[in-house]
Amino acid sequence: MGLIGGMARTAVVAGTATAVSNRVSRRQANRWATQESYAQPQQQAPQQVYVAPPPQPASSGSEDVIAQLERLGKLRDEGVLTDAEFSAQKARILAG
Repeated sequence: MGLIGGMARTAVVAGTATAVSNRVSRRQANRWATQESYAQPQQQAPQQVYVAPPPQPASSGSEDVIAQLERLGKLRDEGVLTDAEFSAQKARILAG
């Protein structure tokens, strides 16, 4: 594999690691906020809800779709995604 291929692979791995790390951080922050809301009186302002950005268009290559589904399955197996989140993202990917 040449220099550019190695750089591309590193960029993909780093991007995936960053996305997973951010997702785990958001889920943990939401859990902590939920636990704090039970411990504190109900007179607080409602918490802000995270709204996911609009999905980016998927490329037409079948290898890309398969790779996305494999990554999605790994995230679910690692506990980053719930079954409901996995199903929603899988439907989005398959819909193209």
